[in-house]
Amino acid sequence: MTQSKLASLMQRGTELLGSETAIMCGAMSWVSERNLVSAISNAGGFGVIACGAMTPDLLDTEIAETKKRTTKPFGVNLITMHPDLMELIAVCGQHSVSHIVLAGGLPPKGSLEAIKATGAKVICFAPALSLAKKFIKSGVDGIVIEGMEAGGHIGPVATSVLAQEILPEIADQIPVFVAGGIGRGEAIASYLEMGASGVQLGSRFVCAHESIAHPNFKKAFIRGNARDAVISVQVDPRLPVIPVRALKNKGTEEFTRKQLEVAKLLDAGEIEMGEAQLQIEHFWAGALRKAVIDGDVENGSVMAGQSVGMVKAEESVADIMKSLIEQAEAALAR
Repeated sequence: MTQSKLASLMQRGTELLGSETAIMCGAMSWVSERNLVSAISNAGGFGVIACGAMTPDLLDTEIAETKKRTTKPFGVNLITMHPDLMELIAVCGQHSVSHIVLAGGLPPKGSLEAIKATGAKVICFAPALSLAKKFIKSGVDGIVIEGMEAGGHIGPVATSVLAQEILPEIADQIPVFVAGGIGRGEAIASYLEMGASGVQLGSRFVCAHESIAHPNFKKAFIRGNARDAVISVQVDPRLPVIPVRALKNKGTEEFTRKQLEVAKLLDAGEIEMGEAQLQIEHFWAGALRKAVIDGDVENGSVMAGQSVGMVKAEESVADIMKSLIEQAEAALAR
């Protein structure tokens, strides 16, 4: 009975995603690639490739390699400020990618239409109710609301507050996925009962056997707790810096220095604001690669959500999914 209750609460989410459960994996640059994405989809969840700063050619290869590893549906996360966004959408279209997730701000003019023209479903991040309503009007198929407890780039409002503000208003109109700080099935059950159609988790999957994250990166996660996952500081109000949550280390301090350097270039008129923003984004891409791939967890960026304290060991994606489902079912049975 409880399993059917969970399935029925997730039904709109699973119908939209085409997966067995409405558990999406957050798109984590360098981590959410072919191996982890296919493993999550194969285990009944919904994997999402993190395109990040990839070129169209790199994305083309990544999608092809993911398709070799799974026949189940998966999505591609595209950053709205990517200079080659339209070409990336076209690459997804060539591969008949079923779902595109747009993150990082308002989609540029024509991008939603371009995605729809490929036949893909489009899911957008809505950090506020007004934006969620705007997306519904523009015909998106699903919405992710992500709270500040999440890892990586975050907004200013807690998940529990966003859920209370947004779910009662729009959950009957469109499938909504709740993200940020979710590490156990009990939380999944509670958001589903509030009207969500599914959830998105990132940090919980970083230490999966199938994740290519460096052993040092995984050890940092297993050692870390919620208080260690801190938000980056913005040193100059002119710089369009979206706060980033990561485990505190020397790399956190390095980011402060990077901002001062970019601010000086702005003062000297040597760069435009758009270039300043790109430099900041490239810093994060490089710092993240240093930690995830090279294993330099002191100087790189160990992006992690506050649920990092619930990551206790390295385990398979199938076991992670199984425990989340069992916890959610037990909570609903109570």
